[in-house]
Amino acid sequence: MNSAKTYVNKHKDRFISELLDLLKIPSISADSKYKEDVRNMAEATRAALEKAGCEHVEICETPGYPIVYGEKIIDPDLPTVLVYGHYDVQPPDPMNLWDSPPFEPVIKNTELHPEGAIFARGSCDDKGQFYMHVKALEYMTSTNQLPCNVKFMIEGEEEVGSVSLGWFVERNHDKLANDVILISDTGMIAKDIPSITTGLRGLSYVEVEVTGPNRDLHSGLYGGAVANPINILAKMIASLHDDNKHITIPGFYDDVEVLTAEERAKMAEAPFDKEAYKKALDIEDVYGEEGYTTNERNSIRPTLDVNGIWGGYTGEGAKTVIASQAFAKISMRLVPHQDWEKITELFKNHFESIAPKGVTVKVKPHHGGEAYVTPIDSIGYQAASKAYEDTFGKTPVPQRSGGSIPIVALFEKELKSKTILMGFGLDSDAIHSPNEHFGIWNYLKGIETIPLFYHYYTQLVKEA
Repeated sequence: MNSAKTYVNKHKDRFISELLDLLKIPSISADSKYKEDVRNMAEATRAALEKAGCEHVEICETPGYPIVYGEKIIDPDLPTVLVYGHYDVQPPDPMNLWDSPPFEPVIKNTELHPEGAIFARGSCDDKGQFYMHVKALEYMTSTNQLPCNVKFMIEGEEEVGSVSLGWFVERNHDKLANDVILISDTGMIAKDIPSITTGLRGLSYVEVEVTGPNRDLHSGLYGGAVANPINILAKMIASLHDDNKHITIPGFYDDVEVLTAEERAKMAEAPFDKEAYKKALDIEDVYGEEGYTTNERNSIRPTLDVNGIWGGYTGEGAKTVIASQAFAKISMRLVPHQDWEKITELFKNHFESIAPKGVTVKVKPHHGGEAYVTPIDSIGYQAASKAYEDTFGKTPVPQRSGGSIPIVALFEKELKSKTILMGFGLDSDAIHSPNEHFGIWNYLKGIETIPLFYHYYTQLVKEA
C-alpha cells in the first residue's frame, strides 16, 4: 500500500476538526432528555460514512435508537470486513469534576500526550475510535486502495446494553454477512507497547431496592426501633464479599474458567508497573481477590461492584430522617463459561434471601452479555498483528481486557464470524469518567494502522 501516514499527515487538521464536531453532540443514550441529540448523532454518522466513500448508507430504525449501516462492495468474491462501533456516550456526571465542559471539546497537552489530547465525553469511547475507521475508509477509497469489501454497523445503545442491536442482527443476517468483524472499542498497553485485545469479560447489571417503613421517618422518634433501609442495604452489600474479597453468592464460581499455570505465566509477561499504576490512580495500594495479580483480577477473574447507591436526604445541610427506601446499582463482570442470565438469577435469589425482617427487597435486572475470547492463530489476528508491526515497529502483545462488549459473543453466535479488537486508547484516558480524553497521536496512529489490516487480511485470505 502507498503510505497512509503521508495521507494522515496531510489531512490531520481536518480529521481532528471533524472529530471535534462530533464530540459536541451530547448523544447520551441513557437519558431520554437527549433523545434528539442521539438521533442527530446518527445522522452525522450517516453523513460521515457517505463522505468517506460508502456507496450505500442508511439509518435503520429499531425498537430503540437507530443503527447506521453503510457498505462499499467492490467485488462479491473478495473478503468482507464488518466494522462495528457506537455513537452513543456515557452520561458525563459528576459535572463538577470536569476541568472543561464535557461537550465542548478542547485539546490540551499532558505528560502522556505532549502532542495533545482531546478532552470530551466520547472522545475515546467510542466516537474517536469508530471515527478512525471512517477516516481509514476515506484514505482507501480516495487513493483507490480498498483491497476488499467493507460494511459498517454503528449503533446508538452500546452504553445501555445494546438491546436493539441484538434485535437488528437477528433480522439482518444477509445484510451483515462478513468474513471478519473489526472493532476499536478497547485499548492498548502503552503508546510504545501495542497490544491486541483477545478477551473480554461478560456482564450482569442489576438494580436493587430496599424498602422499610411506608414513609420517611423522624430519626429521633423512630431511630433504633425501625429498620433503616440504608443501613441494611449497606450491610447486605458488604456481605457480598468475604475477607479474601471472594464473592459470597452461592454458585457464583461454579462455571468460572480457571487458567493453567502456563497461561497465567504467559499473561505475566505483559509489562506492568505496579507503582506507576498506584501513582496514576493516587492510591496507596491495590485491592482485590487474594491469590491473583492486579492484571489477573481485572481480566480473568469475575467481580462484583456497586456502581451507584442512594437514599434518604443528600441535599445541602441536615435533615434527620430514616429513609423509606434505599437503592443501588450493581455490576458483575464475568469470565468465559459464566452465563449472565444464570448469574443474574443467582444474585437475585441470594440478595432476596439475606434481607432481614422489617424490609422488603426487589432486584431489577437491567442488561448483560457473555464473555468472549478470540484465538490468536486466526487470519484476522495475524493480519492485525502485521498491521501493528508496520506502524509501531514491534509485535503487539495479546492481552485480555477487563471490560465488556456484550454483543461480541452475539456476533459470533448470529453471524458465525470472529471479532478482532484493535483498540488505540490507553487506560489513562478516563473513559466513563470526568475528563475523558483521547490522544491525538493515538487517533492518527489508528487511522494509519487500520488500512494495513485490510491489506494483510485480504492477502492472507488469498494465500490460505
